[in-house]
Amino acid sequence: MALLSLLILGKAFYIQRFQGDYWRSMSDSLHQRIVELDADRGTIYSEDGQMLSTSLPQFDIYMDLQADGLRDKDGKVFKANVDSFSMAMADYFDDKTAIQYKKDLQQAYKSRNRYYPLKKKLSFEQYKIFRTFPLVKLGRNKSGVIVEVNSKRLSPFGLLANRTIGLSREHIASNGKVKKQNVGLEKSYDSLLSGQKGQRLVRFIAGGAVPVEGFQVEPENGKDIFTTLDVNMQDIAENALLKMLVKSEALYGTCIVMETRTGKIKAMANLGRRPDGGYWEDDNYALRVTEPGSTIKLITLLSVLDKGTSKLNDLVEVGSAGQMVVGPRNVNDAERSPKPVLTVKECFAHSSNVGMSKLAYKAFAGEPSEFKKYLRKFHMDVRSPVDLSNIPSPQLAPLEKKNGGVMNMITMSFGYALQVSPLHTLTLYNAIANNGKMMKPYLVNSIQNNGIMIKQFLPTVLEEKIGDASIIEAAKQSMEAVVTEGTGRPTFKDMPFPVAGKTGTAHVADGNIKYYDGVYQASFVGYFPANDPQYSCIVVIRSKPHAAVHYGGSLAGPVFKEVATKLYAMYVQKKDPAMYAIKTDSTVYFYAGNASDIKSIYKTLNVSYADSVQQNEWSSVYAYNYQPVMTANKIREKIMPNVKGMGLKDAIYLLENMGLRVSVKGRGKVVAQSVEPGSGIAKGITVTLELSGV
Repeated sequence: MALLSLLILGKAFYIQRFQGDYWRSMSDSLHQRIVELDADRGTIYSEDGQMLSTSLPQFDIYMDLQADGLRDKDGKVFKANVDSFSMAMADYFDDKTAIQYKKDLQQAYKSRNRYYPLKKKLSFEQYKIFRTFPLVKLGRNKSGVIVEVNSKRLSPFGLLANRTIGLSREHIASNGKVKKQNVGLEKSYDSLLSGQKGQRLVRFIAGGAVPVEGFQVEPENGKDIFTTLDVNMQDIAENALLKMLVKSEALYGTCIVMETRTGKIKAMANLGRRPDGGYWEDDNYALRVTEPGSTIKLITLLSVLDKGTSKLNDLVEVGSAGQMVVGPRNVNDAERSPKPVLTVKECFAHSSNVGMSKLAYKAFAGEPSEFKKYLRKFHMDVRSPVDLSNIPSPQLAPLEKKNGGVMNMITMSFGYALQVSPLHTLTLYNAIANNGKMMKPYLVNSIQNNGIMIKQFLPTVLEEKIGDASIIEAAKQSMEAVVTEGTGRPTFKDMPFPVAGKTGTAHVADGNIKYYDGVYQASFVGYFPANDPQYSCIVVIRSKPHAAVHYGGSLAGPVFKEVATKLYAMYVQKKDPAMYAIKTDSTVYFYAGNASDIKSIYKTLNVSYADSVQQNEWSSVYAYNYQPVMTANKIREKIMPNVKGMGLKDAIYLLENMGLRVSVKGRGKVVAQSVEPGSGIAKGITVTLELSGV
């Protein structure tokens, strides 16, 4: 027994003396873990800088009631502050009495709770007030306060462009892993918006986890996305569409506005009917591929004119019965033709299925697959190149002669046997408005990081010319005739400015909907003003079953009319001719430095600038509407300033006067700093500045 006791004691001494560090590290590894820290998600802005989707911080507050500062000298700090702290909490949050707060805190203190949940989901304003409370203002070590920051994604404009901007949500999958459920721009640019996660070492204890001081890698916040969307245009499109949907009890609708010369999407409204009868941005109908109906007749017109089998003033017999056998199939007109013989231009203006199918049959009956070459030329057989994810592909019936190509080609000529999206159709009509130049539709202007341009997206030409000048002019005349004498005349007869476009009405049969359900897709697509196109627009509305009003001119046309009228008054009519002059400088820039020095330079160079610096010593300068704008760069004591954009001389002068040490990498102006702006600082710490290299 004595020998056994000596053996046990010897082994215990050996473990403690020679293996203690190893076993203690093993113990720590079981109780400590590295956890990820989420970066702040970037903000999505409109073209004029208004927030469309942003993340707001929320603060969860815990208390480590075993903190040294609370336990020293028999809990002197805790006992001296618990009354005033409880009163402050009760007065501000008004959810418990001061007595109850004190009782709960004393109980947690007695239980030595190291992760006592005090408050959750505080806003930034609430957190700022909380930091002034007694005990809290003593600091982390003395108060034991632990702050965890989380983010909540918000869309300040609510419904406005909600589906295009998208959602950013996380959910727990069946395998227990956190997965993202993003759509729209939030999904397409998720990696840029998300940033880079950080890491923190935490020690797990009863009731939660406590961060280990000094073992933390800060996250890198996400980049900001500046879109092409205009909030006012989006509001106009959304409201005009919503009014018609409510009035007609339609199933869904979309309205897209595009800037003619650039392809920028200025508005994209998508509204679907909910079970309660309300409408919400529940799907991106602008990208949904469906049979378009008569708006596709523009392709038929362009192709037969290009092939040379027909001219604009050629006569076409359409009869007076509203139907005719064309090749292998019987073709019906939705409305009787005003006369039995129409010109090619009138066939388009009055949307005659018989007339347009006869033109297509004349041109392509011998080789129907040739019609597919025109569909490819007009980018109708590929996904829309718009900068979003998960774009549906168009669907085309076979056009080989042995696979029913002649029948399918005739059917396609008036808008069936193929499925394309409203954005496909708008891109083509916009090319006509742009004198034959087809522009890529896009939604993002630039990507920025803390106000500094990372990447800029410029207008992109898809096709320099989709047809000869004479063919483009013929298409313009035909589209203007739709409004002045054809199917669009009843809606647009009193327009104060010229409009060009095309109506479309498609009998729907897709998914669970059959032809006998009586559902129609009404469209109107065009541009304005017709004599100097600035914007193109498409409206597509899917009617309720057996709706009394379901034609493109009467259902979609009024929405187009309202959007065009309001945009013309706000953005076209009031334009100063000087705005069309070539700008001498469109450079994007961002500088910072001493305010008086910057003003002196501008005065010497005789450059006008907007000044909102007031009495502040330091300023930032950025470009807005081709003019320098100076804004105040406020410097606060013990808070890290933003020195990005400054020259090295100004940055060193400012930081060293605040008692900081400066380390420099590179040359040029400051593009990054190791301590983020707004962080708390203490004298003597080192700040590393990275310079641009130029």
